[in-house]
Amino acid sequence: MIALPRRPAVMTAVTTAALAALTAVLVRAVRSDAYVTDPAALAGWYAVAWALFGAAAWALRHVPARLVAPLVLAGSVAVAACGLVAEPRTSSDVYRYVWDGRVQAAGISPYDHVPGDPALSRLRDDWLFPRGPECERPERFGVAAAAGRPAAGPDGTSAAACTRINRPSVHTIYPPVAEGYFLLVHALSPADARHKPFQVGGAVLSVAVSALLLAVLRRRGRAHRAAYWAWCPAVAVEAVNNAHADVLGVLFAVAGLAAVRAHRIRGGTLIGAGIATKLLPAVVLPGALAGVAAPRPREPDGTAGGEGPLRRSLAVLLPAAAVVGLGYLPYLLVSHGSVLGYLGGYAEEEGYDDPTVKNRYALLRLVLPASWSQPAVLVLCTAVVAYVLRRGDPERPWRSALLVTGAAFLLTTPGYSWYALLLIALVALDGRWEWLGVAMAGAAKYVGGRAVDDSGLLGTVAYALAGVVVLAGWLVRRRGRGAPEVTAGRGPRPRPRPGIPRC
Repeated sequence: MIALPRRPAVMTAVTTAALAALTAVLVRAVRSDAYVTDPAALAGWYAVAWALFGAAAWALRHVPARLVAPLVLAGSVAVAACGLVAEPRTSSDVYRYVWDGRVQAAGISPYDHVPGDPALSRLRDDWLFPRGPECERPERFGVAAAAGRPAAGPDGTSAAACTRINRPSVHTIYPPVAEGYFLLVHALSPADARHKPFQVGGAVLSVAVSALLLAVLRRRGRAHRAAYWAWCPAVAVEAVNNAHADVLGVLFAVAGLAAVRAHRIRGGTLIGAGIATKLLPAVVLPGALAGVAAPRPREPDGTAGGEGPLRRSLAVLLPAAAVVGLGYLPYLLVSHGSVLGYLGGYAEEEGYDDPTVKNRYALLRLVLPASWSQPAVLVLCTAVVAYVLRRGDPERPWRSALLVTGAAFLLTTPGYSWYALLLIALVALDGRWEWLGVAMAGAAKYVGGRAVDDSGLLGTVAYALAGVVVLAGWLVRRRGRGAPEVTAGRGPRPRPRPGIPRC
């Protein structure tokens, strides 16, 4: 039997061991090319990684408080490093980032030309635009041969070009802050660095999010929650290995939600920067306005006290809109085409206007006709937003942001697992770990869907299970509201009794 005073030391060892096992599994998964050759095996490695992540996060709750922050930060660095051990494995988006940075460095707007445009042939190289046998790989995309290239190489092999860039015949979709990030990484990179600087940038940004979460959560005695982001397998895979720019948007969104309580203009500005990075952070705006429509307290003379809801809303929304507008302005001045790029085509391609495409609105279509699903999403999302505007807690804007974001994911059932990076960060802020099931559902649909005959069915089942877990978590929390709170490393902390002031 282990003596009680030694239990924290044992749990520290368990946490460290689980973290070590997690990093070993992540390295194995990232170094594998199973996404192409054996997606079922890769899905298995991901499942093991998520299980180890859960075990490590649970054990951390019983670690002495003084060790929690150092462990979270060290684990964040280790998990991020796992994404650096191989080239991007499950997404080719980073190659568009490299290209957009290169195009801007040449003094050309990234919104004016598609990658396959012969007018930019002078910017092509044999890494982004390979030829010959290299083009037979399944992750290559066809593109017209570059101007000036011979019909065949000196050894007689075909010189027809392909590219690593997905959708090479459409314009870029990325907003201006993301484009500025691509240009900055290009400017700081050695000439032959290829994709690695973006992976390093993703690692730096992911650890920065961990540090920011720790700074916010330590003041509330909840530093262990930062591990929900810092140690999450999705961070190593999507933010670092695949180097998705979403992580930059997450950093701005978390900073904005942390700042908006004390300074609404600053919070709105930061959230605007997140929207100008990847658009998705717009879903946290209702959280930033949580409780704005709640009834205002009455003064002794009967008048409503405090700032009015319109003024409070504009203090957040106007700075956010200004950042987005000012971000696009330089590109509007130098571009000859639309700065929205392929946005409309992407929405159509992803089935947001046709629910039969890519299993969109999967859960709603279980109970409603397909033609009703899109209006139902609009009605339900509006209802959730109205709820948080009236009933949300302005002292915890991330809770309302998590509710709106999580509901949007369950209603739209996206198939790209990197979208959930924002959701994971909100889970870390609020601590409602059951919402991580939604992030797991996206990963199951994206990777596991390649291993089954009906990827749509797998995605539907995964999101349905995630919804059940969220509902169960809500019921458990509702029934346990009177139970004492537990702070990592400090034991139970009883709630104050009504009418008895706390010292």
